[in-house]
Amino acid sequence: MQQGAGVMPAGTPVRSEGVWQAAWRRFRKDRVGMVSLVVVAAFLLLILLSATGLVARGWQNEVAVPNAPPTVVGPRAADPAQPKAEDLAPNVDLTDIDPLAPRYAEWAERAKQYHAVETPKADTLPLGADRLGRNVLDKAIKGTQVSVFVGVLAALVATLVGTALGAFAGFFGGKVGDFLEWLYNVFTAIPYILLIFAFAAVLGRGIGTVVLILGLTGWTDLYRQVRAEFMKHRAREYVRAAEAIGASSMSRIFRHILPNVSHVILVRMSLLVVGFIKSEVILSYLGLGVPVDQVSWGTMLAEAQAELILGYWWQLATATVFMAVFVTAFSLMADAWRDALDPKLRGLE
Repeated sequence: MQQGAGVMPAGTPVRSEGVWQAAWRRFRKDRVGMVSLVVVAAFLLLILLSATGLVARGWQNEVAVPNAPPTVVGPRAADPAQPKAEDLAPNVDLTDIDPLAPRYAEWAERAKQYHAVETPKADTLPLGADRLGRNVLDKAIKGTQVSVFVGVLAALVATLVGTALGAFAGFFGGKVGDFLEWLYNVFTAIPYILLIFAFAAVLGRGIGTVVLILGLTGWTDLYRQVRAEFMKHRAREYVRAAEAIGASSMSRIFRHILPNVSHVILVRMSLLVVGFIKSEVILSYLGLGVPVDQVSWGTMLAEAQAELILGYWWQLATATVFMAVFVTAFSLMADAWRDALDPKLRGLE
Protein backbone atom coordinates (compact mmCIF):
# COMPACT_ATOMS: atom_id res chain seq x y z
CA MET A 1 0.00 0.00 0.00
CA GLN A 2 1.44 3.37 -1.06
CA GLN A 3 1.84 5.89 1.71
CA GLY A 4 -0.11 9.16 1.41
CA ALA A 5 1.59 12.49 1.13
CA GLY A 6 2.55 13.99 4.45
CA VAL A 7 2.23 10.67 6.33
CA MET A 8 5.44 9.67 8.10
CA PRO A 9 6.53 6.07 7.50
CA ALA A 10 6.29 3.64 10.37
CA GLY A 11 9.26 3.60 12.66
CA THR A 12 10.35 7.17 11.87
CA PRO A 13 11.43 8.87 15.12
CA VAL A 14 9.33 11.90 16.01
CA ARG A 15 11.44 14.84 17.07
CA SER A 16 10.13 16.31 20.31
CA GLU A 17 9.36 19.99 20.52
CA GLY A 18 12.06 22.08 22.14
CA VAL A 19 11.55 24.04 25.34
CA TRP A 20 11.76 27.43 23.64
CA GLN A 21 9.54 26.37 20.73
CA ALA A 22 6.85 25.17 23.12
CA ALA A 23 7.21 28.32 25.20
CA TRP A 24 6.82 30.56 22.14
CA ARG A 25 3.74 28.61 21.03
CA ARG A 26 2.14 29.08 24.45
CA PHE A 27 3.20 32.73 24.57
CA ARG A 28 1.45 33.48 21.26
CA LYS A 29 -1.82 32.26 22.77
CA ASP A 30 -1.60 34.93 25.47
CA ARG A 31 -3.23 38.03 23.98
CA VAL A 32 -2.10 40.32 26.76
CA GLY A 33 1.44 39.06 26.38
CA MET A 34 1.43 39.60 22.62
CA VAL A 35 0.06 43.13 22.92
CA SER A 36 2.70 43.89 25.55
CA LEU A 37 5.38 42.49 23.25
CA VAL A 38 4.25 44.81 20.45
CA VAL A 39 4.33 47.83 22.80
CA VAL A 40 7.81 46.96 24.05
CA ALA A 41 9.01 46.43 20.48
CA ALA A 42 7.65 49.87 19.52
CA PHE A 43 9.56 51.46 22.40
CA LEU A 44 12.75 49.62 21.41
CA LEU A 45 12.35 50.88 17.83
CA LEU A 46 11.93 54.41 19.18
CA ILE A 47 15.07 54.00 21.27
CA LEU A 48 17.00 52.77 18.22
CA LEU A 49 15.88 55.77 16.18
CA SER A 50 16.86 58.09 19.01
CA ALA A 51 20.28 56.46 19.40
CA THR A 52 20.99 56.87 15.68
CA GLY A 53 19.91 60.53 15.74
CA LEU A 54 16.90 60.11 13.46
CA VAL A 55 14.53 61.42 16.13
CA ALA A 56 14.95 63.66 19.19
CA ARG A 57 18.39 64.82 18.02
CA GLY A 58 17.73 68.42 19.00
CA TRP A 59 16.09 67.80 22.35
CA GLN A 60 18.33 70.49 23.92
CA ASN A 61 17.32 73.20 21.41
CA GLU A 62 15.02 75.96 22.60
CA VAL A 63 12.41 75.72 19.86
CA ALA A 64 9.45 77.31 21.63
CA VAL A 65 8.61 80.00 24.10
CA PRO A 66 9.20 79.00 27.73
CA ASN A 67 6.53 76.64 29.05
CA ALA A 68 4.68 76.59 25.72
CA PRO A 69 1.47 74.58 26.21
CA PRO A 70 0.48 71.50 24.19
CA THR A 71 -1.21 72.05 20.85
CA VAL A 72 -4.54 70.72 22.10
CA VAL A 73 -4.55 73.38 24.82
CA GLY A 74 -3.65 76.21 22.47
CA PRO A 75 -1.34 79.21 22.94
CA ARG A 76 -1.53 81.24 26.09
CA ALA A 77 -3.55 84.42 25.91
CA ALA A 78 -1.60 87.67 26.14
CA ASP A 79 -1.68 89.34 29.53
CA PRO A 80 -3.26 92.80 29.13
CA ALA A 81 -1.52 93.96 32.28
CA GLN A 82 1.90 93.21 30.79
CA PRO A 83 3.41 96.47 29.42
CA LYS A 84 4.77 96.50 25.89
CA ALA A 85 8.40 97.19 25.07
CA GLU A 86 7.70 100.54 23.41
CA ASP A 87 5.77 101.67 26.46
CA LEU A 88 8.85 101.14 28.60
CA ALA A 89 11.04 103.48 26.52
CA PRO A 90 11.66 106.77 28.33
CA ASN A 91 10.33 109.87 26.61
CA VAL A 92 12.33 112.44 28.58
CA ASP A 93 15.42 114.49 27.88
CA LEU A 94 18.37 112.94 29.69
CA THR A 95 21.00 115.35 28.40
CA ASP A 96 21.40 117.16 31.69
CA ILE A 97 21.83 114.02 33.79
CA ASP A 98 23.43 111.62 31.29
CA PRO A 99 26.51 112.86 29.40
CA LEU A 100 26.17 110.01 26.88
CA ALA A 101 22.59 110.84 25.94
CA PRO A 102 23.55 112.73 22.74
CA ARG A 103 25.28 109.63 21.40
CA TYR A 104 22.28 107.30 21.84
CA ALA A 105 20.69 108.28 18.52
CA GLU A 106 23.97 107.72 16.64
CA TRP A 107 24.45 104.31 18.23
CA ALA A 108 20.90 103.33 17.42
CA GLU A 109 21.45 104.17 13.73
CA ARG A 110 24.62 102.11 13.65
CA ALA A 111 22.85 99.17 15.31
CA LYS A 112 20.21 99.17 12.55
CA GLN A 113 22.93 98.36 10.01
CA TYR A 114 23.48 94.95 11.61
CA HIS A 115 20.55 92.60 11.17
CA ALA A 116 20.36 89.91 13.82
CA VAL A 117 18.70 86.72 12.64
CA GLU A 118 16.20 85.54 15.21
CA THR A 119 14.69 82.09 14.87
CA PRO A 120 10.94 82.28 15.46
CA LYS A 121 9.82 80.21 18.41
CA ALA A 122 6.62 78.23 18.48
CA ASP A 123 3.77 79.21 20.74
CA THR A 124 2.67 75.57 21.11
CA LEU A 125 4.17 72.12 20.64
CA PRO A 126 2.49 68.68 20.36
CA LEU A 127 3.22 67.90 24.04
CA GLY A 128 4.34 71.33 25.17
CA ALA A 129 7.71 72.78 26.18
CA ASP A 130 9.66 73.06 29.41
CA ARG A 131 10.81 76.23 31.18
CA LEU A 132 13.61 76.73 28.63
CA GLY A 133 11.44 76.14 25.58
CA ARG A 134 12.71 72.62 24.84
CA ASN A 135 10.35 70.14 23.22
CA VAL A 136 8.88 67.85 25.89
CA LEU A 137 8.20 65.09 23.35
CA ASP A 138 11.85 65.02 22.27
CA LYS A 139 12.94 65.00 25.91
CA ALA A 140 10.62 62.07 26.66
CA ILE A 141 12.00 60.08 23.72
CA LYS A 142 15.60 60.79 24.72
CA GLY A 143 14.73 60.06 28.35
CA THR A 144 13.30 56.72 27.28
CA GLN A 145 16.58 55.86 25.61
CA VAL A 146 18.62 56.70 28.72
CA SER A 147 16.31 55.11 31.31
CA VAL A 148 15.77 51.87 29.39
CA PHE A 149 19.47 51.62 28.52
CA VAL A 150 20.39 51.98 32.18
CA GLY A 151 17.76 49.42 33.24
CA VAL A 152 18.77 46.80 30.67
CA LEU A 153 22.53 47.20 31.13
CA ALA A 154 22.27 47.15 34.93
CA ALA A 155 20.08 44.03 34.72
CA LEU A 156 22.75 42.33 32.59
CA VAL A 157 25.43 43.18 35.16
CA ALA A 158 23.28 41.93 38.05
CA THR A 159 22.37 38.78 36.09
CA LEU A 160 26.01 37.95 35.37
CA VAL A 161 27.03 38.48 39.00
CA GLY A 162 24.03 36.67 40.50
CA THR A 163 24.21 33.75 38.07
CA ALA A 164 27.95 33.19 38.54
CA LEU A 165 27.83 33.39 42.35
CA GLY A 166 24.64 31.33 42.58
CA ALA A 167 26.04 28.65 40.27
CA PHE A 168 29.25 28.27 42.28
CA ALA A 169 27.42 28.30 45.62
CA GLY A 170 24.82 25.75 44.53
CA PHE A 171 27.19 23.41 42.70
CA PHE A 172 30.22 23.31 44.99
CA GLY A 173 28.68 23.97 48.40
CA GLY A 174 31.05 23.53 51.33
CA LYS A 175 33.38 26.43 52.12
CA VAL A 176 32.68 28.11 48.79
CA GLY A 177 28.95 28.04 49.49
CA ASP A 178 29.46 29.26 53.07
CA PHE A 179 31.56 32.23 51.91
CA LEU A 180 29.06 33.23 49.23
CA GLU A 181 26.21 32.88 51.71
CA TRP A 182 28.08 35.21 54.06
CA LEU A 183 28.56 37.70 51.22
CA TYR A 184 24.86 37.45 50.38
CA ASN A 185 23.87 38.06 54.01
CA VAL A 186 26.11 41.14 54.18
CA PHE A 187 24.43 42.70 51.14
CA THR A 188 20.90 41.85 52.28
CA ALA A 189 21.50 43.02 55.87
CA ILE A 190 21.87 46.62 54.68
CA PRO A 191 18.67 48.33 53.49
CA TYR A 192 18.63 48.28 49.69
CA ILE A 193 17.93 51.97 49.11
CA LEU A 194 20.54 52.97 51.73
CA LEU A 195 23.13 50.81 49.97
CA ILE A 196 22.32 52.51 46.65
CA PHE A 197 22.67 55.98 48.19
CA ALA A 198 26.01 55.03 49.74
CA PHE A 199 27.42 53.84 46.41
CA ALA A 200 26.05 56.90 44.62
CA ALA A 201 27.58 59.31 47.13
CA VAL A 202 31.02 57.68 46.77
CA LEU A 203 31.10 57.09 43.00
CA GLY A 204 29.40 60.32 41.89
CA ARG A 205 26.97 60.93 39.05
CA GLY A 206 26.93 59.42 35.58
CA ILE A 207 25.27 56.68 33.54
CA GLY A 208 28.16 54.27 34.13
CA THR A 209 27.95 54.91 37.85
CA VAL A 210 24.20 54.24 37.95
CA VAL A 211 24.65 50.98 36.00
CA LEU A 212 27.42 49.88 38.35
CA ILE A 213 25.44 50.80 41.47
CA LEU A 214 22.31 48.94 40.41
CA GLY A 215 24.22 45.94 39.09
CA LEU A 216 26.29 45.50 42.25
CA THR A 217 23.32 45.86 44.59
CA GLY A 218 20.60 44.01 42.67
CA TRP A 219 22.06 40.52 42.24
CA THR A 220 20.94 39.03 45.56
CA ASP A 221 17.47 37.72 44.62
CA LEU A 222 18.76 36.11 41.44
CA TYR A 223 21.62 34.56 43.40
CA ARG A 224 19.24 32.75 45.75
CA GLN A 225 17.11 31.44 42.88
CA VAL A 226 20.07 30.22 40.80
CA ARG A 227 21.68 28.65 43.86
CA ALA A 228 18.53 26.65 44.58
CA GLU A 229 18.27 25.49 40.95
CA PHE A 230 21.90 24.32 40.87
CA MET A 231 21.52 22.48 44.16
CA LYS A 232 18.54 20.66 42.66
CA HIS A 233 20.20 19.81 39.32
CA ARG A 234 23.68 18.82 40.49
CA ALA A 235 22.42 15.44 41.80
CA ARG A 236 20.38 14.52 38.72
CA GLU A 237 21.23 11.64 36.40
CA TYR A 238 22.40 13.69 33.41
CA VAL A 239 24.91 15.59 35.57
CA ARG A 240 26.21 12.38 37.14
CA ALA A 241 26.50 10.83 33.69
CA ALA A 242 28.55 13.81 32.51
CA GLU A 243 30.79 13.44 35.55
CA ALA A 244 31.20 9.72 34.84
CA ILE A 245 32.51 10.36 31.33
CA GLY A 246 35.07 12.86 32.65
CA ALA A 247 33.36 16.25 32.30
CA SER A 248 35.01 18.94 34.41
CA SER A 249 33.20 21.00 37.01
CA MET A 250 33.10 24.07 34.76
CA SER A 251 31.73 21.95 31.92
CA ARG A 252 28.95 20.56 34.11
CA ILE A 253 28.10 24.05 35.36
CA PHE A 254 28.02 25.94 32.09
CA ARG A 255 27.34 23.26 29.47
CA HIS A 256 24.94 20.95 31.27
CA ILE A 257 23.14 22.66 34.17
CA LEU A 258 23.07 26.30 33.03
CA PRO A 259 21.09 25.67 29.78
CA ASN A 260 18.45 23.83 31.82
CA VAL A 261 17.93 26.77 34.18
CA SER A 262 18.33 29.54 31.59
CA HIS A 263 14.58 30.17 31.40
CA VAL A 264 14.52 30.96 35.12
CA ILE A 265 17.40 33.41 34.68
CA LEU A 266 15.77 35.06 31.66
CA VAL A 267 12.47 35.68 33.45
CA ARG A 268 14.25 36.99 36.54
CA MET A 269 16.37 39.33 34.42
CA SER A 270 13.23 40.79 32.80
CA LEU A 271 11.89 41.57 36.26
CA LEU A 272 15.21 43.21 37.16
CA VAL A 273 14.90 45.51 34.15
CA VAL A 274 11.61 46.90 35.47
CA GLY A 275 12.97 47.33 38.98
CA PHE A 276 16.15 49.04 37.81
CA ILE A 277 14.27 51.48 35.60
CA LYS A 278 12.30 52.55 38.65
CA SER A 279 15.49 52.81 40.70
CA GLU A 280 17.15 54.97 38.03
CA VAL A 281 14.15 57.29 38.03
CA ILE A 282 14.37 57.65 41.81
CA LEU A 283 18.13 58.30 41.74
CA SER A 284 17.84 60.88 38.95
CA TYR A 285 14.92 62.54 40.70
CA LEU A 286 17.04 62.92 43.84
CA GLY A 287 20.01 64.25 41.86
CA LEU A 288 22.17 61.10 42.16
CA GLY A 289 21.54 59.69 38.70
CA VAL A 290 22.39 60.87 35.19
CA PRO A 291 24.43 64.11 34.79
CA VAL A 292 22.82 67.47 34.09
CA ASP A 293 23.72 67.46 30.38
CA GLN A 294 21.54 64.38 29.78
CA VAL A 295 17.89 63.64 30.31
CA SER A 296 15.95 60.71 31.72
CA TRP A 297 12.48 60.16 33.09
CA GLY A 298 13.80 60.96 36.57
CA THR A 299 15.28 64.32 35.60
CA MET A 300 12.05 65.23 33.78
CA LEU A 301 10.04 64.52 36.92
CA ALA A 302 12.47 66.58 38.98
CA GLU A 303 12.11 69.55 36.60
CA ALA A 304 8.34 69.16 36.46
CA GLN A 305 8.06 69.54 40.23
CA ALA A 306 8.76 73.28 40.04
CA GLU A 307 6.69 73.72 36.87
CA LEU A 308 3.64 72.04 38.38
CA ILE A 309 3.42 74.73 41.06
CA LEU A 310 2.98 77.31 38.28
CA GLY A 311 0.32 75.21 36.54
CA TYR A 312 2.55 73.75 33.81
CA TRP A 313 1.60 70.07 34.04
CA TRP A 314 2.54 68.71 30.59
CA GLN A 315 6.14 67.64 31.28
CA LEU A 316 5.04 65.70 34.36
CA ALA A 317 2.19 64.05 32.44
CA THR A 318 4.40 63.12 29.47
CA ALA A 319 7.17 61.55 31.55
CA THR A 320 4.64 59.69 33.69
CA VAL A 321 2.73 58.29 30.70
CA PHE A 322 5.89 57.16 28.88
CA MET A 323 7.24 55.46 32.00
CA ALA A 324 3.92 53.88 33.00
CA VAL A 325 3.21 52.46 29.53
CA PHE A 326 6.66 50.93 29.10
CA VAL A 327 6.96 49.53 32.63
CA THR A 328 3.44 48.07 32.54
CA ALA A 329 3.94 46.49 29.11
CA PHE A 330 7.32 45.07 30.07
CA SER A 331 5.94 43.65 33.32
CA LEU A 332 3.00 41.99 31.55
CA MET A 333 5.33 40.58 28.91
CA ALA A 334 7.62 39.17 31.62
CA ASP A 335 4.63 37.56 33.37
CA ALA A 336 3.52 36.00 30.08
CA TRP A 337 6.99 34.59 29.46
CA ARG A 338 7.13 33.24 33.00
CA ASP A 339 3.85 31.38 32.48
CA ALA A 340 4.98 30.09 29.09
CA LEU A 341 8.27 28.79 30.48
CA ASP A 342 6.80 27.28 33.66
CA PRO A 343 7.58 23.54 33.56
CA LYS A 344 4.37 22.79 35.46
CA LEU A 345 2.33 24.07 32.49
CA ARG A 346 4.12 22.12 29.77
CA GLY A 347 1.63 19.28 29.87
CA LEU A 348 -1.41 21.57 29.99
CA GLU A 349 -2.01 22.50 26.34
